[in-house]
Amino acid sequence: MSPDPIPGRAADPRFLDCESSAPEAVPHRAVAVIGIPAATPYRSGRAHSASAPAAIRRASAAQVAKLAHYDFDLGGPLLPAGGRLVDCGDLAFDPDDLPRNRARIAATYATLLARGAAPLLLGGDDSVQIPALGAFAARGEITILQVDAHIDWRDEVEGERFGLSSTMRRACELDGVRTIVQVGARGTGSARPSDVAEARAAGAQLIDMGILRAKGMAPAIAAVPPGRPVVVCFDVDGFDPSVVPGVLGRTPGGLAYGDVVTLLNGVAERAPIIGFNIVEFVPEADIDGLGTRTVCRLAMLGAGLLARSAAR
Repeated sequence: MSPDPIPGRAADPRFLDCESSAPEAVPHRAVAVIGIPAATPYRSGRAHSASAPAAIRRASAAQVAKLAHYDFDLGGPLLPAGGRLVDCGDLAFDPDDLPRNRARIAATYATLLARGAAPLLLGGDDSVQIPALGAFAARGEITILQVDAHIDWRDEVEGERFGLSSTMRRACELDGVRTIVQVGARGTGSARPSDVAEARAAGAQLIDMGILRAKGMAPAIAAVPPGRPVVVCFDVDGFDPSVVPGVLGRTPGGLAYGDVVTLLNGVAERAPIIGFNIVEFVPEADIDGLGTRTVCRLAMLGAGLLARSAAR
């Protein structure tokens, strides 16, 4: 199935004012930004992060003049020599045809990966990741590094098995997923005790905030197997709400931005990062643009790490 046409595909503004590209024309080894506003919202909910891709792109406009400057989070300019960044715009979302939304995402990702691209996903709620992860896993063995306040291990919610609370449960069922490292869980979410027990029984490595507060980022970095490609699944409520307040449920005690830089650079030293997903940002719940700037900065860090892995 080929991706549906994307109205206004050359997003305005484009992320970091980069060149636009259709998914089927993305250059080999380029970092390909793709906005996915929603996939499978629950009947009782809404597409709560649909405005996030546009908000992140708008925030990136203030960073364009600095792209050639030294980035201390990356140890050099954002893009290494020869690195390319393109924006594929947003995928369409149909609230009345959720299976088609998932099929559209899977087909687009299959196209990007077949071209050797490194996708940078600007979500969208957590459900947009499920078909994207399926496309990665269909091509070979991967590790998933999830950063999230929650473990997303519900089998179903409201009868829906592909919603935002089931992302890692569905991921563990994919043949190509060999390791799931889940970082930053805290407080209470949708998980029942049985979900936590089943996640551990399935081999998920749950490195919660209690462990991170006691030992720092080292246990999370060490849990990532060396050499095997990594897809980063970053729910922005993994950040403390003082860092990113624009989330559905603000839970204190999360990660600082510096923690994330340490974690992701440590992982990148162990294994190539081949995909980077940013989900669950709710711009309407932001405070004074604080979260928007931070999530934009996270997207830039993701782009730089993807470009460096692609250049290896």
